[in-house]
Amino acid sequence: MNVSAASQPRSRVRGISPGAIILACSLALTLLGLVVLSSAGEDASKEAVTDPLMYFRRQLVWCVISVVPLIVMAVIPLERLRKLRWVIGLGAILVLTAVLSPHIGAAHKGARRWLEFHGLRLQPSDFGKLALVICLASYLGANQRHIGTFLRGFVAPIVITAVFAGLIIREPDFGTAALCGLVGVMLMYLAGTRMLYLIPSVLAGGTLFSIMVYFDPVRIKRVMSFLDIEANKADGTYQLYQGIVGFGSGGLTGVGLGQGRQQLAFLPEAHTDFVLAVLGEEKGLIATAGVVLAFLIIFLVSLRTLRKAPNLFEFTLACGALLMLTGQALINMGVVTGLLPTKGMSLPFLSYGGTNLVLMFAFIGLLMNCFRRWERPAVPQASEL
Repeated sequence: MNVSAASQPRSRVRGISPGAIILACSLALTLLGLVVLSSAGEDASKEAVTDPLMYFRRQLVWCVISVVPLIVMAVIPLERLRKLRWVIGLGAILVLTAVLSPHIGAAHKGARRWLEFHGLRLQPSDFGKLALVICLASYLGANQRHIGTFLRGFVAPIVITAVFAGLIIREPDFGTAALCGLVGVMLMYLAGTRMLYLIPSVLAGGTLFSIMVYFDPVRIKRVMSFLDIEANKADGTYQLYQGIVGFGSGGLTGVGLGQGRQQLAFLPEAHTDFVLAVLGEEKGLIATAGVVLAFLIIFLVSLRTLRKAPNLFEFTLACGALLMLTGQALINMGVVTGLLPTKGMSLPFLSYGGTNLVLMFAFIGLLMNCFRRWERPAVPQASEL
C-alpha cells in the first residue's frame, strides 16, 4: 500500500525540526564559550594564574551536568509540569528567601546572591526565573476565561511576578529583577490582560524602579558614568571602556585565540559578564556576529513555531522560556557594547557560570518539549481547555 507524501509527518517532509535547530545553536554557542574560556581563564585572580584552564575545566563539568535538566525538561509531560507548579514555585521562593539570610547566603561585592556548599556556588535567582515562567504560564492557562478581569486577569498574575522580582531585587540584583518583571508583563500582555491595567502598572513599576536606582549609590553611579563613558573610563566605566577597546582591537578577524590583552588583568570579569568582549578581541567581528546570528536563529525559529501552540498554557510557557533566554542575551550584549549601563548579567551559554548554564539548557529543553508536542498535535483534554 502506497503512502502519500501528504500523510507523512510535517517535520520529516520539511526537514530539520525546530527543536533540533535551537539545540544545535545552543550547543555551538556552548562550544564557542568553552574555547573562549580556555583563553579568558588567564584572569588577574591569583588562583587563575596558577591554573589558566581552571574556568574551562569547571565549565566543562557544568556542561555535563546541564545534560540532565536538558533531557528532563525535554521529556517531562507538560501536564505533569503544570501540576508541579506550586511545588516548583514555593521551592524557588524558599531558596530566594534563604539567600537573603546572612547565615545562609554568601555575600560578594555588596550583594548576597549565592548559596555555597563546599566550594560549589549556586545562584537562586536563576531558579527563580524558571519558576516564574512555569507558575505564571500555569496560572494564565488555567484562568484564560477570566484574563480580561481586574482581579484574576491582572492583580493575581502581577502579584506572582512581583513576588519573584521583589525577592531578587532584595539581593540586590536589579538587572535580573527587571528582566523577570518585563517577561512577566509581556506574558500577561500576550495572554490577553487588558492594556487599561498594564500600562499604568508598567509606568508605576518603572517609576519605582528608577527611584530605587536613584537612591542606590552603586547603581546611580553606574548610570551617571554611563552618560559620559570617556570621562569616566578610569573609574565608573573602566570595565565598559576596556571592553570597547577589546572590540576595537579585534577588528574583523581578531588578534588570535589566546593573544588578546584585555583578559590579562585589563578587563575585570572577562570570563563572565564581558566574555563577548574577549571573543571580539581574539576572533573579531565575524565571531561576534556569529553569536548574534545564533541567538537570532533561536528567537526566529521559536517565534515561527509558537503559532502552533494548542493552548494558552503551552504558548505562554514557551514564550516565557524564549523571552528569558533571548532577553538575557540582549541585555548582556547591550551592556558589553555600551548601549546599556553596566550590569552584571551572564551571556547565555558563553559566560562562565554553572547555574545559569543549567537554567539555559532547561529552557532549551522546555522549548524542544513544546515544539515536539506541537509537531504531533493531539486532541486537547478537558483540563487543557
